[in-house]
Amino acid sequence: MLRTKTTHIDAVVFTHPHRDHYAGLDDIRPFNFFSGKSMPIYANTITQVAIQRDFYYAFEANKDAGLPEMQLHTIDHDTPFKIGDIELTPIQVMHREMPVLGFRIGDFTYITDANYISEEAIEQIKGSKVLILNALRPETHPTHFTLSEAIALTQSLNMPQTYFTHFSHQIGLHANVEPSLPKGIRMAYDGMVITL
Repeated sequence: MLRTKTTHIDAVVFTHPHRDHYAGLDDIRPFNFFSGKSMPIYANTITQVAIQRDFYYAFEANKDAGLPEMQLHTIDHDTPFKIGDIELTPIQVMHREMPVLGFRIGDFTYITDANYISEEAIEQIKGSKVLILNALRPETHPTHFTLSEAIALTQSLNMPQTYFTHFSHQIGLHANVEPSLPKGIRMAYDGMVITL
C-alpha cells in the first residue's frame, strides 16, 4: 500500500482462512484513520472465525482507541454481493479439502489456492476476459495447481488473458519462466494494474 500510495480502500474481501491470506489485516488502521470509518470485511463463515480469533482485540466491546475497526459481512458461496456499484460473484473451488472462494467481477475472474475446480465453477468462469489463477511450482503439490496444470486449465477455458499468481520460489525466475509461457499467459507481479 505504501509503494502504490493507496490512501483509500472501499472494503477487504477474503478467499479463505489461511494466514498467508489474512495476516496483514491489522494494517487497515491507517485506512480507518483516513476515512473515519470501520472497514467493511467480506468473508465466509470459516474465514470470519479465523479473523475473530487472530484479531480478537479488534472485536472487544471496550477496546482502546487506535485499534482496527472492522465490520464483518458474510459471503454465501453461491450468492452475488455488491461493494458500492461493483458486483462480485463467489466461485467456490477446492484447496484439497478446504472450500476456497474465487470471485468473478464482470469480465475479470480471480482464483487462488486451488487444485480442483468443479464443472459448475468452470461454467461461472467461462466468458471472462481476464483470469488470475494460482500456479505454485512445476512439481506436483497436494493443494495447488502446478504450472502445467494451470496452463492446461487456462487453455481448456480458451481464456484471452491469464495471469498466474501465488507461485513459490520453486517456479524459477520470472525472467526465465514468463518467456516460456503460451500466448495469453503471463506471470503477475506486485503493483500490477489490470485494465479491462
